[in-house]
Amino acid sequence: MSQPKLIVLDDEVDFAEFVGIVATKAMFEVEEFNNANVFMQDYKQDADVIILDLMMPGVDGIEIIRFLAETNCDAHLILMSGFDSGVLHSAEKLTTEQGLNLAGSLTKPISPSKLNQLLSELIITPKNQNAKIPIEPPSLDELRNAFKNNELVVFYQPKVSLNNDSHASAEALVRWQHPERGLVPPNLFIPLAENNDLIDELTWIVLEQSMNHCKEWSSRGLDVDISINMSANTLKELDLPEKMDRLIKKHDLKPTQIILEITESALMQELIKSLDILTRLRMKGFQLSIDDFGTGYSSLVQLYRAPFSEIKIDQSFVSVMEHDTEAATIVETTIMLGRKLNMKTIAEGVETESCRKILQKLGCDQAQGYLFAKPMPAEEVFPWFSGYFQR
Repeated sequence: MSQPKLIVLDDEVDFAEFVGIVATKAMFEVEEFNNANVFMQDYKQDADVIILDLMMPGVDGIEIIRFLAETNCDAHLILMSGFDSGVLHSAEKLTTEQGLNLAGSLTKPISPSKLNQLLSELIITPKNQNAKIPIEPPSLDELRNAFKNNELVVFYQPKVSLNNDSHASAEALVRWQHPERGLVPPNLFIPLAENNDLIDELTWIVLEQSMNHCKEWSSRGLDVDISINMSANTLKELDLPEKMDRLIKKHDLKPTQIILEITESALMQELIKSLDILTRLRMKGFQLSIDDFGTGYSSLVQLYRAPFSEIKIDQSFVSVMEHDTEAATIVETTIMLGRKLNMKTIAEGVETESCRKILQKLGCDQAQGYLFAKPMPAEEVFPWFSGYFQR
């Protein structure tokens, strides 16, 4: 069996050797670099793990992070620094924002046990053992046929109350049931739809299916509030409030059952037109949620401008709040802000019971994530909520 390859880049020769010794004992093949320019010249994208010191003369670690992002590096990246925690924290955020695979960070001086523990927790298939088989992306013609053949289906991820509210709520998430590929995840076809002016049509498919399912569940005695992601293109239609009103009446539902999730980036594309449409939607009774809160433009400005009824706290903060004090502070402040503005707060990306307890203690209204349920097909929603309310 092949050994995974680890590269350590640190201008301190003794420290690089120390890391190399620990990594070798952890069964890694090790290559050491003490010069960042030499590393960039020799880099062959064959590393499974890269351990990078941020503070180096000439070319520093931040520049190396940029270089790795530009080369589409897929190695596990571990950052080292003798800086204060704030600098290291910012470097971590930069790494993930660049799309790199951050495996952890270590503050110098580093103990062998901490480094060994971090390396032992990595799940690695060595690159020199199995070449990756790329997933063939679907074509535009396939997607157009999916629209014609009704292959797009809506799954639902339940949102649970953290304050003993017994009302059922879920987020609608579109999937593609391909006749040959099976269930195609959204990251493989949503960008294709967005880039070819099909996203608006897709949004209306989701709206139609979601309301149809809502009506079906309601006939069985279960009223469900459904959150639906709205595309930027759809938010440009000035007659959207009238179209939504007709659709809700067609399915004999209440507008308060429909929560339209809008990202800050979608709102900003045509701000005046979006504010016109959103205000009229709220006047008709639809709920509005600001999605991915805190990750876009000036979030507070959007809360002030638009008539949102709830704030959805992005999972990039929620998922790390147990061990990241900055993220925890953002979550706590957002919940407090929602309470002051009389808005509901929803935390997404909840995966642990301890995270749920923290959110509940902070006064968050709802949570969703794998701790409670993964997205499920429509036929599983009624039995899931029935079992949940019984528990």
